[in-house]
Amino acid sequence: MKPLYYSILITILLFSCGGDALKSTEELLKKGNLEELKEQRTKLQEQQHNISEQLHLLNAKIESMDSLRNVPLITTLNIEPKMFEHYLELQGSVATKKNLVLYPEMGGILTNVYVKEGQKVSSGQILAKIDDGGLSQQLAQLEIQANLAKTTFERQERLWEQKIGSEIQYLQTKSNYQAQAEAVNQLKSQLAKTTIRAPFSGTIDDIITEQGAVVAAGQTPVIRIVNLEDMYIETDVPEAYLNSVTEGKNVKVDFPILDTIINSKIRQAGNFIDPANRTYKVLVDVPNSEKRIKPNLTAKLQINDYSKEGAILIPQSIITENAEGEQYVYVADSIQDNKIAVAKRVIIKTGLTQGDFIEVVDGLNATDVLINEGARSVKDKQKVEILSE
Repeated sequence: MKPLYYSILITILLFSCGGDALKSTEELLKKGNLEELKEQRTKLQEQQHNISEQLHLLNAKIESMDSLRNVPLITTLNIEPKMFEHYLELQGSVATKKNLVLYPEMGGILTNVYVKEGQKVSSGQILAKIDDGGLSQQLAQLEIQANLAKTTFERQERLWEQKIGSEIQYLQTKSNYQAQAEAVNQLKSQLAKTTIRAPFSGTIDDIITEQGAVVAAGQTPVIRIVNLEDMYIETDVPEAYLNSVTEGKNVKVDFPILDTIINSKIRQAGNFIDPANRTYKVLVDVPNSEKRIKPNLTAKLQINDYSKEGAILIPQSIITENAEGEQYVYVADSIQDNKIAVAKRVIIKTGLTQGDFIEVVDGLNATDVLINEGARSVKDKQKVEILSE
């Protein structure tokens, strides 16, 4: 490095003093006189010092006159107030209250199953029959006795109206008829328990117990019936959203397995907060005209809990926080025609976030020009150069 340094120094001296100094130095080197060499070195050192001072003055003047020297380059972002919709994201599973496994009300042999899997049935339709164990014969005998009691009572009633016979005879025949009629109704009710009927219209999803098997009352599952029209999703919502997630709110329902998104609303919001997890339940309607959505299918819910027209949204990446915990951004102020501006720090207050953006509720106006790229490398009141908007 030293030979290069001396070469540069000699070149500078050559142009500043002409060729005389270099020529005299060469001559002195040839002569080899020590005193003359020292004297020449002293002269060259003085010239070097003078040149350094002149260069320093030139640099200082150029720097003071060149206002764009070391100006940071930035990009800007115009604020465009727009509709802001915030969504609470939850998960839930599809359910329906019309998904039942039917159990027999009376034990016995399952003598008949009248339906097949996949068959559509209507409400009240007979699905299966259990052996009544002789109840039908008992009912026939009771009906004969009830008919006799009815005839006897009607005759006695006509006599009583004609003031024939005693009142006690009339009351006895009436009581006997009522007792026989009640016994018939009771046995009919008992006999009806041997028949399994569809509680609602739907589809037979599964024949669990085959015909001929012995079933126990309330214990042996026989048939599963499902109706896919009245579907809903049940999910737990934190109590913090009690005022914002309410009945009628819009919901986006995403079924990842089906690659389907539908729009729905909250059918019902619960009135009970679970003390164990501090949540309340909401039910979301699930339109299912194509019958593709099945019970227990997992769904992702986006519940619209906050909406605002004309909201100011900015990227979260340009926000900085100071030691006091205040959030701030930089705006480009006093923008000139040559794209030179002044960075101005603005304290802001933020609200809810959605994706990479956050709402600014205080501190910014719609006319402000935000510093985007380069926002973290500028300082307050510093000049900047705008590359693009």
